[in-house]
Amino acid sequence: MNPTFLKHCAYLFIAALLLAGCAAQQASTQDKPRLIVFMAVDGLPQSQVVGYRDQLAPDGFRRFLDRGAWFADARYGHAFTVTGAGHATMLTGAYPHRTGIIGNDWRDRASGELVYCTGDAAYSYIGHKTKPLDGTSPRNLMVETVGDVLKRADARAKVIAISGKDRGAILPAGKTGVAYMYMDATGQFASTTFYMKEHPTWVTAFNAAKPADRQFKASWSPLLPDSAYAKSLPDGQPWYTAGGKLPKILGESDEKPGPAFYAALIRSPYGDALTLDFARAAIAGEGLGQDEVPDILSVSLSTHDYINHGYGPESRLSHDHLLQLDRLLEAFFRDLDRMVGKDRYLLVLTADHGFMPAPEYAKSLGHDAGRQNIPMALADVNAALTQKFGAPKLARGWSASGVLLDDGVITQKKLDRRAVEEEARRVLLTEPGIAAAFTRTELENPASLPADTPFLAQVRNTWNRERSADVQLVVKQYWLFESRRTFAATHGSPYAPDYTVPILFYGPRWVTPGRIDQTVEVVDIAPTLANILALPVPSASEGKPLPIAQSR
Repeated sequence: MNPTFLKHCAYLFIAALLLAGCAAQQASTQDKPRLIVFMAVDGLPQSQVVGYRDQLAPDGFRRFLDRGAWFADARYGHAFTVTGAGHATMLTGAYPHRTGIIGNDWRDRASGELVYCTGDAAYSYIGHKTKPLDGTSPRNLMVETVGDVLKRADARAKVIAISGKDRGAILPAGKTGVAYMYMDATGQFASTTFYMKEHPTWVTAFNAAKPADRQFKASWSPLLPDSAYAKSLPDGQPWYTAGGKLPKILGESDEKPGPAFYAALIRSPYGDALTLDFARAAIAGEGLGQDEVPDILSVSLSTHDYINHGYGPESRLSHDHLLQLDRLLEAFFRDLDRMVGKDRYLLVLTADHGFMPAPEYAKSLGHDAGRQNIPMALADVNAALTQKFGAPKLARGWSASGVLLDDGVITQKKLDRRAVEEEARRVLLTEPGIAAAFTRTELENPASLPADTPFLAQVRNTWNRERSADVQLVVKQYWLFESRRTFAATHGSPYAPDYTVPILFYGPRWVTPGRIDQTVEVVDIAPTLANILALPVPSASEGKPLPIAQSR
């Protein structure tokens, strides 16, 4: 056979292989979402989403419930269900024992000083005053996020995180994304010097327009007639914090917009509206979802948490806020369709934790409920430890749902650490609001307790050896821990109202729609997104992909 002919055939064969490879790569690229819009509603119990389903707009939460994939039993698996811990879990796929974000704050084990989960004195807010415990960087996050993996795979990818709270932006942004957070002294959004020296022009333009000021004297009025709120408690309950009635006038007693007005704004539906407006500006300003490289936009909406703390999830204010948020989401989703393209993005929505009812409301339903005073409990512990061991203040303080002991004094006086722990535990279990207590000795030794010990698995997922306290506590159901009376209701327990949250997906190209009754966990979101993006899962992830894949 002619050698020239054979050589020509070989070239054609190689070219065909290369074309096939390019086509496969192009198909693979086209199969990925151009933009993942990851949304967290701070303090949203799953029960509220499904409980008010008949009052939802056609294309807000119902976009997920009617045309997306949603999980009827989605939960967190750690015990101390608070904002920092939840936001660190969502996109890392890891629980606090791995992320190191064991709470919103904790005490340093060596110094006893308070550590904020996103605090970092080396950095400051851009154009804004920075207080000592403000959140400025992800230094305390010990693991990587999906966004970190994405940017390592392709440096052109953009990961932007936005929130009303610093921790709600910084933790989902991971180590390599960019975080923007609401400044309640000015009504602006700002990043920090960890991420950049100065804001990009789109941020400067957004802030210069003073969009928050447009809501000065705006009214938060109920969306529906009074009869529509029969499932929730009327306004003005005696345990509510100030302002527990609708309508509310923002800045009612102010002459002009100022810090008090801006702080009130983020605690109203207008705070969510402003956050979503900033998200729109980020999509346009950064060109998110506009090229072949996938991007991630994380938006954490903080208002619902503030409202539930102030009045409880059973209040009309919480009920109405969910409906107001639903309409805001509907408008945002419509703009995503226009700005990014209906079949070019994937939507995910979850929450960082749920919410327990106010103890006073729980009592009215016949439950054992109350408020456990933390300073009094610490005083009781120290009195007992002093009497038994002859050393004052062996309990240094409260730290992320636990009691931190003074290692220095224990060592100096050659005390039996295990005996000190056991005595502290004994006293704590006499307090009216404490259900269980686990010592450092127990938590450091997996075989020390039966695996089915109540709360043990959740507490182990919460407890980090280097950062956590020496006696880790579990509050009784319907009770709450508090140092002073500052809120009506809270979260932070291993009970269903706190750990059960929505996990909702929408993206017809990638997600098979329908209700899924299988029990899943929030740690499953990160490996699911990694799979959709054809990436390795984050290195510390403990989850498994959710059963939502669209058949091809």
